[in-house]
Amino acid sequence: MSNITELTSHQQVQTPAPVSFWQAFLFWLKLGFISFGGPAGQIAIMHQELVERRRWISEKRFLHALNYCMVLPGPEAQQLATYIGWLMHRTWGGIVAGVLFVLPSLFILIALSWVYLAYGDVSWVAGLFYGIKPAVTAIVVHATHRIGSRALKNNMMWVIAAAAFVAIFALSVPFPYIVIAAALTGYLGGRYLPDYFNSNGGHGDSGKSFGTALLDDNTPTPKHAIFRWSRFSMILIAGIVLWVMPMLALWAVWGWEHTFTQMAWFFTKAALVTFGGAYAVLPYVYQGAVGQYGWLTPTQMIDGLALGETTPGPLIMVVAFVGFVGGYANAVFGPDMIFVAGAVAATIVTWFTFLPAFIFIFAGAPFIETTHNDLNFTAPLTAITAAVVGVILNLALFFGYHILWPEGFDGQFEWISAVIAVAAGIALFRYNMNVMKVISACALVGLALTLSGLA
Repeated sequence: MSNITELTSHQQVQTPAPVSFWQAFLFWLKLGFISFGGPAGQIAIMHQELVERRRWISEKRFLHALNYCMVLPGPEAQQLATYIGWLMHRTWGGIVAGVLFVLPSLFILIALSWVYLAYGDVSWVAGLFYGIKPAVTAIVVHATHRIGSRALKNNMMWVIAAAAFVAIFALSVPFPYIVIAAALTGYLGGRYLPDYFNSNGGHGDSGKSFGTALLDDNTPTPKHAIFRWSRFSMILIAGIVLWVMPMLALWAVWGWEHTFTQMAWFFTKAALVTFGGAYAVLPYVYQGAVGQYGWLTPTQMIDGLALGETTPGPLIMVVAFVGFVGGYANAVFGPDMIFVAGAVAATIVTWFTFLPAFIFIFAGAPFIETTHNDLNFTAPLTAITAAVVGVILNLALFFGYHILWPEGFDGQFEWISAVIAVAAGIALFRYNMNVMKVISACALVGLALTLSGLA
Protein backbone atom coordinates (compact mmCIF):
# COMPACT_ATOMS: atom_id res chain seq x y z
CA MET A 1 0.00 0.00 0.00
CA SER A 2 2.85 2.36 0.83
CA ASN A 3 4.46 1.76 -2.57
CA ILE A 4 1.16 2.46 -4.32
CA THR A 5 0.78 5.73 -2.38
CA GLU A 6 4.32 6.78 -3.29
CA LEU A 7 3.71 5.92 -6.94
CA THR A 8 0.48 7.91 -6.99
CA SER A 9 2.20 10.87 -5.36
CA HIS A 10 5.01 10.65 -7.91
CA GLN A 11 2.51 10.59 -10.79
CA GLN A 12 0.75 13.66 -9.40
CA VAL A 13 3.92 15.79 -9.33
CA GLN A 14 5.48 14.41 -12.51
CA THR A 15 5.94 17.10 -15.15
CA PRO A 16 3.56 16.67 -18.12
CA ALA A 17 4.99 15.67 -21.49
CA PRO A 18 6.11 18.55 -23.73
CA VAL A 19 3.34 20.05 -25.86
CA SER A 20 3.96 20.42 -29.59
CA PHE A 21 2.85 23.44 -31.57
CA TRP A 22 0.13 21.42 -33.32
CA GLN A 23 -1.19 19.99 -30.06
CA ALA A 24 -1.50 23.53 -28.80
CA PHE A 25 -3.07 24.59 -32.12
CA LEU A 26 -5.85 22.02 -31.69
CA PHE A 27 -6.51 23.17 -28.14
CA TRP A 28 -6.73 26.87 -29.11
CA LEU A 29 -9.06 25.94 -31.96
CA LYS A 30 -11.31 24.06 -29.55
CA LEU A 31 -11.21 26.96 -27.10
CA GLY A 32 -12.40 29.35 -29.82
CA PHE A 33 -15.63 27.36 -30.13
CA ILE A 34 -16.32 26.75 -26.41
CA SER A 35 -15.31 30.09 -24.87
CA PHE A 36 -18.77 31.18 -23.75
CA GLY A 37 -19.64 33.06 -20.59
CA GLY A 38 -17.84 36.37 -21.03
CA PRO A 39 -14.38 37.14 -19.63
CA ALA A 40 -14.97 35.45 -16.27
CA GLY A 41 -16.24 32.27 -17.89
CA GLN A 42 -13.47 32.19 -20.49
CA ILE A 43 -10.75 32.70 -17.88
CA ALA A 44 -12.32 29.95 -15.78
CA ILE A 45 -12.27 27.58 -18.78
CA MET A 46 -8.60 28.32 -19.46
CA HIS A 47 -7.72 27.89 -15.80
CA GLN A 48 -9.47 24.54 -15.64
CA GLU A 49 -7.90 23.28 -18.88
CA LEU A 50 -4.39 24.75 -18.68
CA VAL A 51 -3.69 24.88 -14.94
CA GLU A 52 -5.74 22.07 -13.41
CA ARG A 53 -6.20 19.47 -16.14
CA ARG A 54 -3.31 19.76 -18.60
CA ARG A 55 -0.82 21.52 -16.27
CA TRP A 56 0.74 23.54 -19.08
CA ILE A 57 1.27 26.49 -16.72
CA SER A 58 1.29 26.88 -12.94
CA GLU A 59 -1.37 28.72 -10.96
CA LYS A 60 1.06 31.47 -9.96
CA ARG A 61 2.31 32.16 -13.49
CA PHE A 62 -1.23 31.98 -14.86
CA LEU A 63 -2.39 34.66 -12.41
CA HIS A 64 0.67 36.79 -13.06
CA ALA A 65 -0.08 36.76 -16.80
CA LEU A 66 -3.75 37.50 -16.05
CA ASN A 67 -2.74 40.46 -13.89
CA TYR A 68 -0.91 42.02 -16.83
CA CYS A 69 -3.82 41.39 -19.18
CA MET A 70 -6.22 43.01 -16.72
CA VAL A 71 -4.09 46.17 -16.64
CA LEU A 72 -4.10 46.43 -20.44
CA PRO A 73 -6.85 47.90 -22.55
CA GLY A 74 -8.51 45.18 -24.59
CA PRO A 75 -10.17 41.79 -24.03
CA GLU A 76 -8.29 40.25 -21.12
CA ALA A 77 -9.29 36.63 -21.84
CA GLN A 78 -8.12 36.83 -25.46
CA GLN A 79 -4.90 38.53 -24.38
CA LEU A 80 -4.34 35.86 -21.74
CA ALA A 81 -4.65 33.16 -24.40
CA THR A 82 -2.20 35.10 -26.58
CA TYR A 83 0.22 35.48 -23.66
CA ILE A 84 0.21 31.77 -22.79
CA GLY A 85 0.44 30.75 -26.46
CA TRP A 86 3.43 33.09 -26.87
CA LEU A 87 5.09 31.85 -23.69
CA MET A 88 4.82 28.25 -24.86
CA HIS A 89 5.51 28.54 -28.60
CA ARG A 90 6.97 31.97 -29.31
CA THR A 91 5.32 34.57 -31.54
CA TRP A 92 3.46 32.16 -33.82
CA GLY A 93 2.08 30.38 -30.78
CA GLY A 94 0.68 33.68 -29.52
CA ILE A 95 -0.74 34.61 -32.93
CA VAL A 96 -2.49 31.25 -33.27
CA ALA A 97 -3.91 31.37 -29.74
CA GLY A 98 -5.15 34.94 -30.09
CA VAL A 99 -6.56 34.63 -33.61
CA LEU A 100 -8.38 31.34 -32.96
CA PHE A 101 -9.92 32.89 -29.85
CA VAL A 102 -11.61 35.46 -32.11
CA LEU A 103 -12.06 33.91 -35.56
CA PRO A 104 -14.98 31.51 -34.88
CA SER A 105 -16.87 34.32 -33.17
CA LEU A 106 -16.32 36.66 -36.15
CA PHE A 107 -17.76 34.16 -38.65
CA ILE A 108 -20.69 33.31 -36.39
CA LEU A 109 -21.50 36.96 -35.68
CA ILE A 110 -21.40 37.91 -39.37
CA ALA A 111 -23.94 35.16 -40.07
CA LEU A 112 -26.16 36.07 -37.09
CA SER A 113 -25.97 39.78 -37.88
CA TRP A 114 -27.17 39.11 -41.40
CA VAL A 115 -30.06 36.97 -40.15
CA TYR A 116 -30.93 39.68 -37.63
CA LEU A 117 -31.04 42.47 -40.24
CA ALA A 118 -32.63 40.42 -43.01
CA TYR A 119 -35.31 38.78 -40.87
CA GLY A 120 -35.40 40.94 -37.73
CA ASP A 121 -38.92 42.19 -38.44
CA VAL A 122 -40.28 38.66 -38.56
CA SER A 123 -42.35 38.01 -35.45
CA TRP A 124 -40.43 34.92 -34.33
CA VAL A 125 -37.08 36.78 -34.48
CA ALA A 126 -38.55 39.74 -32.60
CA GLY A 127 -39.93 37.31 -30.03
CA LEU A 128 -36.57 35.70 -29.43
CA PHE A 129 -34.97 39.08 -28.77
CA TYR A 130 -37.86 40.15 -26.56
CA GLY A 131 -36.82 37.41 -24.15
CA ILE A 132 -33.07 37.71 -24.63
CA LYS A 133 -32.73 41.42 -23.82
CA PRO A 134 -33.96 41.21 -20.19
CA ALA A 135 -31.68 38.19 -19.74
CA VAL A 136 -28.72 40.32 -20.85
CA THR A 137 -29.50 42.82 -18.08
CA ALA A 138 -29.47 40.02 -15.50
CA ILE A 139 -26.19 38.71 -16.95
CA VAL A 140 -24.52 42.11 -16.59
CA VAL A 141 -25.73 42.35 -12.96
CA HIS A 142 -24.39 38.85 -12.35
CA ALA A 143 -21.05 39.81 -13.91
CA THR A 144 -20.88 42.77 -11.50
CA HIS A 145 -21.42 40.39 -8.59
CA ARG A 146 -18.88 37.85 -9.82
CA ILE A 147 -16.13 40.39 -10.33
CA GLY A 148 -17.03 42.24 -7.15
CA SER A 149 -16.90 39.10 -5.03
CA ARG A 150 -13.27 38.60 -6.10
CA ALA A 151 -12.13 42.21 -6.23
CA LEU A 152 -13.78 43.85 -3.21
CA LYS A 153 -11.83 42.06 -0.50
CA ASN A 154 -11.70 44.93 2.00
CA ASN A 155 -13.21 48.34 2.78
CA MET A 156 -10.64 50.16 0.66
CA MET A 157 -11.70 48.24 -2.45
CA TRP A 158 -15.37 49.01 -1.70
CA VAL A 159 -14.55 52.71 -1.45
CA ILE A 160 -12.74 52.65 -4.81
CA ALA A 161 -15.65 50.81 -6.49
CA ALA A 162 -18.21 53.24 -5.03
CA ALA A 163 -16.14 56.25 -6.11
CA ALA A 164 -15.88 54.87 -9.65
CA PHE A 165 -19.64 54.32 -9.80
CA VAL A 166 -20.40 57.86 -8.63
CA ALA A 167 -17.83 59.28 -11.05
CA ILE A 168 -19.30 57.63 -14.15
CA PHE A 169 -22.99 57.57 -13.13
CA ALA A 170 -23.44 60.99 -11.52
CA LEU A 171 -20.49 63.02 -12.82
CA SER A 172 -20.08 61.46 -16.32
CA VAL A 173 -16.31 61.20 -15.87
CA PRO A 174 -14.74 59.49 -18.93
CA PHE A 175 -13.71 55.92 -18.22
CA PRO A 176 -9.97 56.36 -19.03
CA TYR A 177 -9.74 59.04 -16.31
CA ILE A 178 -11.32 56.64 -13.82
CA VAL A 179 -8.72 54.00 -14.73
CA ILE A 180 -5.87 56.47 -14.34
CA ALA A 181 -7.16 57.62 -10.95
CA ALA A 182 -7.59 54.03 -9.78
CA ALA A 183 -4.09 53.05 -10.96
CA LEU A 184 -2.58 56.04 -9.13
CA THR A 185 -4.53 55.13 -6.00
CA GLY A 186 -3.27 51.56 -6.26
CA TYR A 187 0.32 52.66 -6.75
CA LEU A 188 0.24 54.91 -3.68
CA GLY A 189 -1.70 52.31 -1.73
CA GLY A 190 0.87 49.65 -2.56
CA ARG A 191 3.58 51.90 -1.11
CA TYR A 192 1.80 53.16 2.03
CA LEU A 193 -1.02 50.64 2.69
CA PRO A 194 0.30 47.40 1.19
CA ASP A 195 -1.97 45.11 3.22
CA TYR A 196 -5.04 46.57 1.48
CA PHE A 197 -3.69 46.16 -2.04
CA ASN A 198 -1.88 42.81 -1.85
CA SER A 199 -4.67 40.61 -3.20
CA ASN A 200 -3.35 39.13 -6.46
CA GLY A 201 -5.59 41.37 -8.51
CA GLY A 202 -8.74 39.97 -6.95
CA HIS A 203 -8.53 36.71 -8.82
CA GLY A 204 -8.30 34.29 -6.00
CA ASP A 205 -5.61 32.47 -4.12
CA SER A 206 -2.46 31.91 -6.07
CA GLY A 207 -1.09 29.47 -3.58
CA LYS A 208 -2.99 26.48 -4.92
CA SER A 209 -1.02 23.70 -6.55
CA PHE A 210 -2.29 21.15 -9.07
CA GLY A 211 1.04 19.39 -9.52
CA THR A 212 4.18 20.24 -11.41
CA ALA A 213 3.46 22.22 -14.58
CA LEU A 214 5.39 22.55 -17.83
CA LEU A 215 5.82 26.23 -17.01
CA ASP A 216 6.09 25.92 -13.26
CA ASP A 217 6.71 28.62 -10.65
CA ASN A 218 10.46 28.11 -10.80
CA THR A 219 10.81 27.18 -14.48
CA PRO A 220 13.43 29.47 -16.05
CA THR A 221 12.06 32.07 -18.43
CA PRO A 222 12.30 30.76 -22.02
CA LYS A 223 14.94 32.49 -24.13
CA HIS A 224 12.38 34.11 -26.43
CA ALA A 225 10.60 35.58 -23.38
CA ILE A 226 13.62 37.47 -22.07
CA PHE A 227 13.20 41.22 -22.52
CA ARG A 228 15.43 42.85 -25.16
CA TRP A 229 15.14 46.43 -26.35
CA SER A 230 15.88 45.38 -29.93
CA ARG A 231 12.93 42.98 -29.96
CA PHE A 232 10.70 45.50 -28.20
CA SER A 233 11.48 48.10 -30.90
CA MET A 234 10.90 45.59 -33.69
CA ILE A 235 7.46 44.66 -32.33
CA LEU A 236 6.42 48.30 -32.03
CA ILE A 237 7.54 49.06 -35.59
CA ALA A 238 5.72 45.99 -36.93
CA GLY A 239 2.56 46.99 -35.05
CA ILE A 240 2.65 50.52 -36.41
CA VAL A 241 3.11 49.23 -39.96
CA LEU A 242 0.22 46.79 -39.58
CA TRP A 243 -1.99 49.67 -38.43
CA VAL A 244 -0.82 52.36 -40.86
CA MET A 245 -0.96 50.33 -44.07
CA PRO A 246 -4.65 49.34 -43.97
CA MET A 247 -5.61 52.77 -42.59
CA LEU A 248 -3.84 54.52 -45.48
CA ALA A 249 -5.44 52.10 -47.95
CA LEU A 250 -8.93 52.90 -46.63
CA TRP A 251 -8.18 56.62 -46.73
CA ALA A 252 -6.77 56.44 -50.27
CA VAL A 253 -9.64 54.39 -51.70
CA TRP A 254 -12.64 55.94 -49.93
CA GLY A 255 -11.49 59.11 -48.19
CA TRP A 256 -11.34 60.08 -44.53
CA GLU A 257 -15.08 60.66 -44.01
CA HIS A 258 -16.13 57.29 -45.43
CA THR A 259 -17.87 54.81 -43.15
CA PHE A 260 -15.04 52.24 -43.37
CA THR A 261 -12.31 54.77 -42.58
CA GLN A 262 -14.23 56.29 -39.69
CA MET A 263 -14.92 52.82 -38.29
CA ALA A 264 -11.21 51.98 -38.44
CA TRP A 265 -10.32 55.19 -36.61
CA PHE A 266 -13.10 54.99 -34.01
CA PHE A 267 -12.45 51.36 -33.08
CA THR A 268 -8.71 52.00 -32.87
CA LYS A 269 -9.53 54.56 -30.19
CA ALA A 270 -12.00 52.16 -28.56
CA ALA A 271 -9.33 49.45 -28.44
CA LEU A 272 -7.07 51.78 -26.46
CA VAL A 273 -9.66 52.64 -23.77
CA THR A 274 -11.16 49.17 -23.18
CA PHE A 275 -9.77 48.89 -19.67
CA GLY A 276 -11.82 46.38 -17.71
CA GLY A 277 -13.09 44.45 -20.70
CA ALA A 278 -16.14 44.76 -22.92
CA TYR A 279 -18.68 45.63 -20.22
CA ALA A 280 -16.68 48.70 -19.28
CA VAL A 281 -16.15 50.01 -22.83
CA LEU A 282 -19.66 49.43 -24.16
CA PRO A 283 -20.91 52.86 -23.00
CA TYR A 284 -18.08 54.43 -25.04
CA VAL A 285 -18.95 52.35 -28.10
CA TYR A 286 -22.63 53.17 -27.60
CA GLN A 287 -21.88 56.90 -27.40
CA GLY A 288 -19.86 56.86 -30.62
CA ALA A 289 -21.59 54.25 -32.77
CA VAL A 290 -25.15 55.26 -31.84
CA GLY A 291 -24.94 58.90 -30.80
CA GLN A 292 -22.12 60.33 -32.90
CA TYR A 293 -22.06 58.28 -36.11
CA GLY A 294 -25.56 56.77 -36.16
CA TRP A 295 -24.33 53.42 -37.42
CA LEU A 296 -27.11 51.67 -35.48
CA THR A 297 -29.99 52.42 -33.10
CA PRO A 298 -30.05 52.01 -29.28
CA THR A 299 -32.29 48.95 -29.66
CA GLN A 300 -29.90 47.40 -32.18
CA MET A 301 -26.99 48.02 -29.79
CA ILE A 302 -28.72 46.06 -27.03
CA ASP A 303 -29.66 43.36 -29.53
CA GLY A 304 -26.00 43.23 -30.58
CA LEU A 305 -24.93 42.64 -26.99
CA ALA A 306 -27.46 39.83 -26.79
CA LEU A 307 -25.92 38.25 -29.90
CA GLY A 308 -22.47 38.70 -28.42
CA GLU A 309 -23.56 36.89 -25.28
CA THR A 310 -24.84 33.93 -27.31
CA THR A 311 -21.64 33.38 -29.29
CA PRO A 312 -18.20 32.13 -28.23
CA GLY A 313 -15.27 34.49 -28.04
CA PRO A 314 -14.70 37.79 -26.21
CA LEU A 315 -17.79 39.89 -25.57
CA ILE A 316 -16.09 42.88 -27.21
CA MET A 317 -16.82 41.03 -30.46
CA VAL A 318 -20.10 42.92 -30.31
CA VAL A 319 -18.09 45.51 -32.28
CA ALA A 320 -18.27 43.14 -35.26
CA PHE A 321 -22.06 43.40 -35.05
CA VAL A 322 -21.79 47.20 -34.90
CA GLY A 323 -19.55 47.17 -37.95
CA PHE A 324 -21.80 44.81 -39.89
CA VAL A 325 -24.93 46.85 -39.19
CA GLY A 326 -23.15 50.09 -40.15
CA GLY A 327 -21.76 48.68 -43.40
CA TYR A 328 -25.04 46.93 -44.26
CA ALA A 329 -27.15 50.03 -43.63
CA ASN A 330 -24.87 52.30 -45.69
CA ALA A 331 -24.82 49.84 -48.62
CA VAL A 332 -21.25 50.86 -49.47
CA PHE A 333 -21.02 48.48 -52.44
CA GLY A 334 -24.54 49.14 -53.70
CA PRO A 335 -27.94 47.63 -52.90
CA ASP A 336 -27.04 44.27 -54.43
CA MET A 337 -24.00 43.72 -52.20
CA ILE A 338 -25.19 44.82 -48.78
CA PHE A 339 -24.10 41.55 -47.14
CA VAL A 340 -20.59 41.97 -48.55
CA ALA A 341 -20.49 45.55 -47.27
CA GLY A 342 -21.53 44.39 -43.82
CA ALA A 343 -19.01 41.53 -43.77
CA VAL A 344 -16.15 43.81 -44.89
CA ALA A 345 -17.07 46.39 -42.25
CA ALA A 346 -17.17 43.71 -39.53
CA THR A 347 -13.74 42.46 -40.62
CA ILE A 348 -12.26 45.98 -40.64
CA VAL A 349 -13.65 46.70 -37.18
CA THR A 350 -12.30 43.40 -35.82
CA TRP A 351 -8.81 44.05 -37.24
CA PHE A 352 -8.47 47.52 -35.73
CA THR A 353 -10.01 46.45 -32.42
CA PHE A 354 -7.72 43.47 -31.81
CA LEU A 355 -4.43 44.55 -33.40
CA PRO A 356 -3.39 46.60 -30.32
CA ALA A 357 -4.08 43.58 -28.08
CA PHE A 358 -1.43 41.52 -29.88
CA ILE A 359 1.09 44.38 -29.82
CA PHE A 360 0.63 44.88 -26.08
CA ILE A 361 1.33 41.19 -25.42
CA PHE A 362 4.28 40.70 -27.75
CA ALA A 363 5.95 43.97 -26.73
CA GLY A 364 5.19 43.97 -23.01
CA ALA A 365 5.03 40.33 -21.94
CA PRO A 366 8.85 39.85 -21.87
CA PHE A 367 9.08 42.68 -19.35
CA ILE A 368 6.18 41.25 -17.33
CA GLU A 369 8.02 37.93 -17.03
CA THR A 370 10.54 39.81 -14.87
CA THR A 371 7.95 41.25 -12.42
CA HIS A 372 6.71 38.23 -10.44
CA ASN A 373 5.52 39.20 -6.93
CA ASP A 374 6.24 42.90 -7.48
CA LEU A 375 3.63 44.80 -5.44
CA ASN A 376 4.43 48.03 -7.29
CA PHE A 377 3.06 46.29 -10.40
CA THR A 378 0.11 44.38 -8.93
CA ALA A 379 -1.28 47.05 -6.57
CA PRO A 380 -2.49 49.38 -9.39
CA LEU A 381 -4.23 46.36 -10.95
CA THR A 382 -6.03 45.63 -7.70
CA ALA A 383 -7.41 49.17 -7.61
CA ILE A 384 -8.36 49.15 -11.31
CA THR A 385 -10.27 45.90 -10.88
CA ALA A 386 -12.21 47.40 -7.97
CA ALA A 387 -13.04 50.51 -10.02
CA VAL A 388 -14.28 48.35 -12.89
CA VAL A 389 -16.90 46.86 -10.57
CA GLY A 390 -18.46 50.30 -10.15
CA VAL A 391 -18.34 50.92 -13.91
CA ILE A 392 -20.04 47.63 -14.74
CA LEU A 393 -22.78 48.37 -12.19
CA ASN A 394 -23.41 51.60 -14.07
CA LEU A 395 -23.71 49.61 -17.32
CA ALA A 396 -26.25 47.27 -15.70
CA LEU A 397 -28.41 50.25 -14.75
CA PHE A 398 -28.02 51.64 -18.28
CA PHE A 399 -29.34 48.45 -19.87
CA GLY A 400 -32.06 48.01 -17.27
CA TYR A 401 -33.41 51.49 -17.92
CA HIS A 402 -33.60 51.04 -21.70
CA ILE A 403 -35.26 47.64 -21.43
CA LEU A 404 -37.76 48.30 -18.63
CA TRP A 405 -38.61 51.87 -19.73
CA PRO A 406 -37.98 51.82 -23.50
CA GLU A 407 -39.86 55.14 -23.92
CA GLY A 408 -38.34 56.80 -20.85
CA PHE A 409 -39.63 57.06 -17.30
CA ASP A 410 -42.74 58.85 -18.61
CA GLY A 411 -43.60 55.82 -20.74
CA GLN A 412 -45.01 52.42 -19.87
CA PHE A 413 -43.12 50.06 -17.56
CA GLU A 414 -42.33 46.73 -19.27
CA TRP A 415 -43.39 44.45 -16.43
CA ILE A 416 -43.09 41.28 -18.53
CA SER A 417 -39.48 42.13 -19.28
CA ALA A 418 -38.96 42.79 -15.57
CA VAL A 419 -40.30 39.33 -14.71
CA ILE A 420 -38.02 37.70 -17.29
CA ALA A 421 -35.03 39.64 -15.94
CA VAL A 422 -35.79 38.60 -12.36
CA ALA A 423 -36.23 34.96 -13.39
CA ALA A 424 -32.92 35.07 -15.27
CA GLY A 425 -31.27 36.62 -12.20
CA ILE A 426 -32.59 33.84 -9.96
CA ALA A 427 -31.31 31.21 -12.40
CA LEU A 428 -27.85 32.81 -12.41
CA PHE A 429 -27.50 33.72 -8.74
CA ARG A 430 -29.44 30.96 -7.01
CA TYR A 431 -28.91 27.98 -9.29
CA ASN A 432 -25.63 28.95 -11.03
CA MET A 433 -27.08 28.12 -14.43
CA ASN A 434 -24.93 28.38 -17.51
CA VAL A 435 -25.28 31.70 -19.36
CA MET A 436 -26.19 29.95 -22.62
CA LYS A 437 -28.98 27.98 -20.92
CA VAL A 438 -30.38 31.15 -19.37
CA ILE A 439 -30.34 33.02 -22.69
CA SER A 440 -31.88 30.06 -24.54
CA ALA A 441 -34.67 29.68 -21.98
CA CYS A 442 -35.46 33.39 -21.99
CA ALA A 443 -35.42 33.45 -25.81
CA LEU A 444 -38.00 30.65 -25.90
CA VAL A 445 -40.14 32.45 -23.31
CA GLY A 446 -40.00 35.64 -25.37
CA LEU A 447 -40.92 33.73 -28.51
CA ALA A 448 -43.90 32.06 -26.82
CA LEU A 449 -45.15 35.37 -25.39
CA THR A 450 -44.83 37.16 -28.73
CA LEU A 451 -46.55 34.45 -30.79
CA SER A 452 -49.37 34.25 -28.24
CA GLY A 453 -49.91 38.01 -28.37
CA LEU A 454 -49.05 38.61 -24.71
CA ALA A 455 -45.96 40.70 -25.53
